[in-house]
Amino acid sequence: MQTPDFKFSEEAADALAENRPLVALESTVIAHGLPRPQNLEFAVEVEEIVRKNGATPATIAVLDGVPQIGLNRRQIEFLASGDNISKLSRRDLPVALAKKLDGATTVATTSFFAHRAGIKIFATGGIGGVHRGDGWDVSADLPELASTPLTVVCAGAKSILNLPATREWLETNGVCVVGWQTNDFPAFYTGQTNNLKTDVRVENAAEAAEIIASRDRLKLESAILLVVPVPAEFEIPFGTAEKFLVQALREAGEQNISGKEMTPFLLRRMTEQSGGATLLANLALLKQNARIAAQIAKVIY
Repeated sequence: MQTPDFKFSEEAADALAENRPLVALESTVIAHGLPRPQNLEFAVEVEEIVRKNGATPATIAVLDGVPQIGLNRRQIEFLASGDNISKLSRRDLPVALAKKLDGATTVATTSFFAHRAGIKIFATGGIGGVHRGDGWDVSADLPELASTPLTVVCAGAKSILNLPATREWLETNGVCVVGWQTNDFPAFYTGQTNNLKTDVRVENAAEAAEIIASRDRLKLESAILLVVPVPAEFEIPFGTAEKFLVQALREAGEQNISGKEMTPFLLRRMTEQSGGATLLANLALLKQNARIAAQIAKVIY
């Protein structure tokens, strides 16, 4: 399902042409989610993790107004070091393409491009969701999940969100939440979220693939959200993470930070408050999700 409006790396194009396993990767984590130089180190390492587990990585971004499916080393370095990289959600795409902007893709836009490029599975960290507050601030990730038949491997929703409301939104809008060796809906830094549950549990890639195939036979247009707990050795207790978050939210309010800038600010301040523990957890879960996505990709292609 390639489109002439996209540019494909040679590696991604070959894998698509030969129907070999691919895993889509987002680029916002490189440009906005991780500090330098860890962002570049991570971007290179996570692609290698996908390759070592039998799939082809396809990091997605928009460069000079053109959607790029798969990046070379120079392009990854540009995203990791650039100071004028836009954070692109779905609403931003018409402007980014028309004005030939450079932009990193969120969960929503990575899903959008990956599906249209013919990629079946996408690995990320945590999805966006319903924000804390009045309930009207809802991430564009959620409607994209409800309308894009992709498989998204993640560590649940970011703990900075209203987790019960996010879980309810997914249920109401028909997104099947599958737990990888867990019955609990994880919250990024922690594997348990006050009795929030998945719809079903799977133990391995073959079981996950059966559910994905059933979704496809039914021609459902929603994603399969496969949630994976953060590795136990990096897990941060929910109460501890919440303490860091409350302080970061207070500071965000004092500095009038909102919109697209909120999540990067909160994650950065939580890293600082935790002495780097939240950053280590973030990196660990991102790498783990890429490995599991590659294992599933080998079954579903």
